[in-house]
Amino acid sequence: MNKVILMGRLTRDPEVRYSQGERPVAVARYTLAVNRTFKRAGEPDADFINCVTFGRSAEFAEKYFRQGIRIVVSGRIQTGSYTNRDGVKVYTTDVIVEDQEFAESKAASDQSAAAYG
Repeated sequence: MNKVILMGRLTRDPEVRYSQGERPVAVARYTLAVNRTFKRAGEPDADFINCVTFGRSAEFAEKYFRQGIRIVVSGRIQTGSYTNRDGVKVYTTDVIVEDQEFAESKAASDQSAAAYG
């Protein structure tokens, strides 16, 4: 079973592109800052997790998600790799989002977004 549930804040506004082809599909990418429960001195307080969503969910993210808001996502982890322009193999890990929703009220979200912005 490959299932992940995350709650965190967007590090920036989602980046949305459209696939090529007869029926273009929206593809949204965003990064969640997820606080760590246990912290050791000198280590980061959060993990930064790349998320990808498609279609209507991507369009929803583009329209309503902004840097600093807290959201909850569920989906699956997907790994991959590609060779960059310099000929170096790059490994990737993304959460393919199946469900996404707000994790706080709009007023609380606006306050947080102002603090991040």
